[in-house]
Amino acid sequence: MPEDLSADLNSRDNPLNISKHEKRVLHVLAQGGAIHFEYMTNGKMRKASCITQDGHVLADGSLKLFDRLKKRRFVKSENGRPYRTTRRDIRSVNPQYDSR
Repeated sequence: MPEDLSADLNSRDNPLNISKHEKRVLHVLAQGGAIHFEYMTNGKMRKASCITQDGHVLADGSLKLFDRLKKRRFVKSENGRPYRTTRRDIRSVNPQYDSR
């Protein structure tokens, strides 16, 4: 197997390596949702919650999940703006029709 192909299969960007909860949060963000944080008095993040465009709280959005998405570079913030999905996210998640 060529080296570049095997590296691609083992990549962390591979859509097969994204959990169902990660996909759900990424879809909500792509549809205009946001991630809100609660901070402790010392400034550290205590809780992260994912809010849909309609204002509902997604049960899957947790601080641990947010850290995984940020580590894998699926979400990022620029200049203090809210966290948004990246192009890498769009390529790695299959589109889903929203049945609302």
